Amino acid sequence: MKMIVAPLLRIFFRPWMEGEENIPDEGPAILASNHLSFSDSFFLPALLKRRVTFIAKAEYFTTPGIKGRLTAAFFKGVGQLPVDRSGARGAGEAAIRSGIAVIERGEVFGVYPEGTRSPDGKLYRGKVGGLARVALATGAPVIPVAMIDTEKVQPPGQVIPNFGVRPGIRIGRPLDFSRYQGMENDRFILRSVTDEVMYEIMRLSGQEYVDIYATAAKRQLAEEKKAADADRKAQQKAEKQAAAEQAAAEKAEQAEKAAEQAGKSEQAEKAAEQEKDAGA
Repeated sequence: MKMIVAPLLRIFFRPWMEGEENIPDEGPAILASNHLSFSDSFFLPALLKRRVTFIAKAEYFTTPGIKGRLTAAFFKGVGQLPVDRSGARGAGEAAIRSGIAVIERGEVFGVYPEGTRSPDGKLYRGKVGGLARVALATGAPVIPVAMIDTEKVQPPGQVIPNFGVRPGIRIGRPLDFSRYQGMENDRFILRSVTDEVMYEIMRLSGQEYVDIYATAAKRQLAEEKKAADADRKAQQKAEKQAAAEQAAAEKAEQAEKAAEQAGKSEQAEKAAEQEKDAGA
């Protein structure tokens, strides 16, 4: 990551960084970052001097096929920790234990408090749990991090990145929550710590803050898209039906005109015959 990926990122994207001096050269620390793109997991750990250990969903390590094996090899190689998210409570406890273990080794633990990527570039409410509980259980400083424009480098769902974008990383001053140490089971304290961190991330990133969870926002956007697709299909069906009705009406009108014309022609022929008979 440091020797191969980082130079390539610097060559192709020329990323900028502010506040790297806020990360201690040694000793434990927690990096709390916003999450705009899959590429966040490349830029942040590759460009920092110290190794950052994130937790990653277990699917990255267990997906079959060549792509799955390559993905698993990459995440293992950069020291990411798999966490099974099939059970929400069990996954949360596993993430907390993993984070505490990283901190106890004197390393840097990375976490995305939103819990998932932002679906629209906005900053969403931080989840109470991993971040705050690891911080209060260990006393490690929390360093807010803002990823800038990484969603433009690799928007959600896009595989090939956009090379014309220059992303950035803005690192804030460490936050000390030692005053709350030993209170990691108090949900109100956990929410207070999480909100303070999210406020600092918002200040660093300049993102619009939305006080709902990103997972809820994704569901809402998916439902809106589904409703919009249904409306579009209904409109297309109505337009198709209207076009068919119009075509049928035009056809009937043409048939009526043809019949009328045929009737006029027949009357003209009869009149001509009568005039001929009268002349004879």
